[in-house]
Amino acid sequence: MAPDEIDTGRWRIYNVRTGSMGARRMSSVLKARIIKIGNSRGIRIPKACLEQLGLEGEVELTVRPDRLVVRPAHRAREGWEDEFRHMAEQGDDRLLDEPAPTKWDRTDWEW
Repeated sequence: MAPDEIDTGRWRIYNVRTGSMGARRMSSVLKARIIKIGNSRGIRIPKACLEQLGLEGEVELTVRPDRLVVRPAHRAREGWEDEFRHMAEQGDDRLLDEPAPTKWDRTDWEW
């Protein structure tokens, strides 16, 4: 076994160094089997990996050449509330144009 390889019996964990010498990053590479889950296929992700990445609940999958990227799912409109609050504090939430009443507003609208 290579010095950066750990055999857990079920998986082999490889530590891969990436990045420049000044900014070293370590990442673990796990091998897993594709298994049948109903009519679909899947992989089991070890709990330690999920905890390390903070993955839970729903995730987004992105297919790239030779890789599958898994990351936390983003909620629609995530962060909008904070952005709108910031806009209001800066006075950037005002209308740019004066309201222009239409014929319907003047003749058909009833209170």
